[in-house]
Amino acid sequence: MFALKILVIPGSLRTGSHNVKLAAAASHALAEAGADVTRISLADFPLPIYDGDLQAKSGVPKNAVNLKRMIGVHHGVLLVTPEYNSSVPPLVKNTIDWITRVQDAHEVRGQVFFEKPFAIAAASESRLGGTRALAALRLILSACRATVIPNQLALSFADQAYDDMDRLRKEADIEALNAMVRQLIDVSQRMI
Repeated sequence: MFALKILVIPGSLRTGSHNVKLAAAASHALAEAGADVTRISLADFPLPIYDGDLQAKSGVPKNAVNLKRMIGVHHGVLLVTPEYNSSVPPLVKNTIDWITRVQDAHEVRGQVFFEKPFAIAAASESRLGGTRALAALRLILSACRATVIPNQLALSFADQAYDDMDRLRKEADIEALNAMVRQLIDVSQRMI
């Protein structure tokens, strides 16, 4: 039997980011559940700010094509986003905007989004744990016709959420993470 392939994308580049730590914790939980996990950094796929004139002049950047194809070879995706001013950061939105512009032969534009289930998570030092960013991200992905699983993780007080090994310390946070992981795996298996 093959291992389910899950792509984990943290939407932060900041050193010591709570969201990068959450992506690592989720990667570990996914691997423990039997998934073959690939965790990337968007720093390895730099993209210019989306501009239709730039696209018309130069085409879609190679890094957007590479990201789209990377999503395409996985069975499911977990996006972990910070919250900036009650929404997703420009890095996350810009990445999605460029990926939706990639259209390989025999595909409709954005097809990779509606062929994959997506899980979403956020970590914030606030009490709300990034829930407003998650609402915005769910809306963006839904507009791309992605299947966004119902379970999501909004990690509150993220500055206190991890132990010395960068693992979640509170049982409620661990249970919420595991519920999201199980649902992503279940939905990914059904969509194969």
